[in-house]
Amino acid sequence: MDNPISLKAAPAAAAPAPAEPQGSAKSNTRRIFREYGMLISLVVIMGFFQYMTDGTLMQPLNLTNLVLQNSYIVIMALGMLLVIVAGHIDLSVGSVCGFIGALAAVLMVNYDWPVLPATIVCLACGGLIGAIQGWFVAYFRIPSFIVTLAGMLVFKGLALALLQGQSVGPFPEVFQRLSSGFIPDLFSTDGFRFTSLLLGVVVAVVLSVASIRSRLREARHGITSEPAAVFFFRISVVAALLVGFTWMLSSYRGLPNVLIVMALLVLLYDFVMRRTTIGRRVYALGGNEKAARLSGIKTERLAFYTFVNVGVLAALAGLVFAARLNTATPKAGLGFELDVIAACFIGGASASGGVGKIMGAVIGAFIMGVMNNGMSILGIGIDYQQVIKGLVLLAAVFVDVYHKNR
Repeated sequence: MDNPISLKAAPAAAAPAPAEPQGSAKSNTRRIFREYGMLISLVVIMGFFQYMTDGTLMQPLNLTNLVLQNSYIVIMALGMLLVIVAGHIDLSVGSVCGFIGALAAVLMVNYDWPVLPATIVCLACGGLIGAIQGWFVAYFRIPSFIVTLAGMLVFKGLALALLQGQSVGPFPEVFQRLSSGFIPDLFSTDGFRFTSLLLGVVVAVVLSVASIRSRLREARHGITSEPAAVFFFRISVVAALLVGFTWMLSSYRGLPNVLIVMALLVLLYDFVMRRTTIGRRVYALGGNEKAARLSGIKTERLAFYTFVNVGVLAALAGLVFAARLNTATPKAGLGFELDVIAACFIGGASASGGVGKIMGAVIGAFIMGVMNNGMSILGIGIDYQQVIKGLVLLAAVFVDVYHKNR
């Protein structure tokens, strides 16, 4: 006789923890701080130094100097971010910057070259330097740390050789306008630049409209987005900050030429990294090189191009820095690579590659710039400034590693 089959109730599975609603206040707060945490940090730091310096930080003259002092760091950070996202590093950008400034001085001052041909040659030379270093890294598999460390020493020495240990200048007036010039005002007014303010308002409106169109496109595809109230509050705050910043600059001498150049580069690189196939491939390369290669991406060529790109941008930064000083000095570019790398890491780039945003690197550069400027106004010595900057960099990398290990 068959044994009776005992029917016992199976043990009830543990009920899964309730998922956090997509539109909850907690999830929205986390999302805002994840995406805009660095921008909020920049605003908080500026507010702190504005209070500590009795309003000096936000004066129009100081804001203009802040832009001019950090323009070349931002330009180099755009190229450095691509290299870091691809899983490499470039320690030579500071030396390349100084070398290109020296080359421009020799061509324009010593040999009386016109500004445009000399500028083209300098940018081409920067691309060639990046190509040489990228070739060793991408095709010979030499670690980028070693290659660019050698490049840092080589181009620092070549800059000294070109200048023969002396400063060379001044540059032609047309070249100086690259860094010390301001966009012309179309209205004949004294003391206020309405053209600069109008341009700032137009940019704020265009960015706001682009954000609204992007939200509508996401809604059509059923993508969950932040609540409408939070969205409109966010773009209103960003637009207000942009118009307010432009207003303060307009009350002095208007928008600097180099700010226009920098803004166009930021928009271009942000578009490339977020909206194009090349940008997605760079992220794939840094995230997992073997998987990227198996998916058909030519990883060697892509890594090579990132070094060519950073070489051209380092050359442009060298021209901007030389134009701002109106002379080329043997010590130009000294330590720039540290500020550039720190700006990328503070802005959210990962030391292991595959993670990083253009706007994050830009905000990171201005965080470093505001700290330098604010501490200088407060009279803090260069020794303690270096200590504080080092601790901020360590904290930024620690946060990145901590979140990865969770």
